[in-house]
Amino acid sequence: MITLYLFFHHQEPVVSVKNHPKTSLLQEWHPEDPRFWQHPGKQVARRNLIISVSALLLAFCVWMLFSTVAVNLNRVGFNFSVDQLFLLTALPALSGALFRVPYSFIVPVLGGRLWTVISTAILVVPCLWLGFAVQDPATPYAVFIVIALMCGLAGANFASSMGNISLFYPKQRQGFALGVNGGLGNLGVSVMQLVAPLVITIPFLSGGVTLDGGTTLWLANAAWIWVPLLIAASLAAWFGMNDIAGMRASLRDQLPVLKVSHLWILGLLYLATFGSFIGFSAGFAMLAKTQFPLVEITHLAFFGPLLGALARSAGGMLSDKFGGVRVTTLNFLLMTLFCALLFLTLPGAYAASFFNFYMVFMGLFLTAGLGSGSTYQMIAVIFRQLTQEKMLARGHSMDEAQHTAVTDTAAALGFISALGAIGGFFIPKAFGTSLAMTGSPVGAMKIFLIFYLACLAITWLIYGRRKAAH
Repeated sequence: MITLYLFFHHQEPVVSVKNHPKTSLLQEWHPEDPRFWQHPGKQVARRNLIISVSALLLAFCVWMLFSTVAVNLNRVGFNFSVDQLFLLTALPALSGALFRVPYSFIVPVLGGRLWTVISTAILVVPCLWLGFAVQDPATPYAVFIVIALMCGLAGANFASSMGNISLFYPKQRQGFALGVNGGLGNLGVSVMQLVAPLVITIPFLSGGVTLDGGTTLWLANAAWIWVPLLIAASLAAWFGMNDIAGMRASLRDQLPVLKVSHLWILGLLYLATFGSFIGFSAGFAMLAKTQFPLVEITHLAFFGPLLGALARSAGGMLSDKFGGVRVTTLNFLLMTLFCALLFLTLPGAYAASFFNFYMVFMGLFLTAGLGSGSTYQMIAVIFRQLTQEKMLARGHSMDEAQHTAVTDTAAALGFISALGAIGGFFIPKAFGTSLAMTGSPVGAMKIFLIFYLACLAITWLIYGRRKAAH
């Protein structure tokens, strides 16, 4: 595993930054200083980033487990309604969004290294439990609800991970660092949706169910495959990551960031981008199954999250070069276009076919991922700029202003990520409700279209026209 390789082959940069010998605490950390950043800052930051990406990727695998498991539950003997199955895919996003709020403030309290270990290791519990639950068709629906909510803890890891990584990188590298951490972390959705359909066909211990066509499924494998990897990532984080001295802050110190109006505005934009990515990732397979039941979607669902995850990294880097506002504005225009085209691809519409439906949805995944990276870059740049200006206006030194800007930005990134994760609940639930009420997802899609248009207008009017961020 890449994190273990990193631990055994990249120890030397840690010593050169005056680490505390027992806690891996970096006593000096000045990423804005070009000489410090070139050596040893960049090497240490890169090592922490790679370990963080590995842990976050696995967390996203666990977060989206039910997007694959729910599609197969009735095949192995359960008897849940379509709306119940959509709810199971949505609940992890709901609890993930709620837990992102405390997770967004916890890194400055406990330290990023310790919290990465704890938040990764605890995910072993829902994986083990789900593996046993799917083997017994008598397992109550309520048990799956509890497990789905526990899987949501994995989604909350994003808030603490992004906030922690933002501490290691200078302002001009924020788009790159957050784009890579978030984008490759998001890749866990695609990895899970690619791996799970394969491993459930491999015999493992007991619990295989033979279907009518003679195929046997070991659905427990979809959950258990991640357990040893989570343990390995936890060990890599413990031995290979760092905390930064002077970056500790109490909850009281971080709460004032909630009073900044830009936090709520940017949170809305992030809801439209990342919320769409995670919501479509959770609900796409179930939606495709209801609209095109003859298509075997489980082996095709991974490609959309893959596109979105890779696009997120590109969105961060493009924003560093061209400006987050420009990239985000263009992106919302494209999201609106793809959402409008989707109406034409549904059964009974002018261009109805699974191929057209799939390709347009891939466009939505691509733009949702790209916008996730560009809006996150906007958040980092805007909050650092606002905090520094406020501190300097109050007579504080530049060092004090930069220190406060870093901690405030980390808190803002985490809290805004909580707002964005709500989309992971709303989108699949909206599809399920629309199908239950009208037999069609059109009602839900109309809401999404109006929302994207509103976000396009907000981005241009507040940030684009006034050139509030670059």
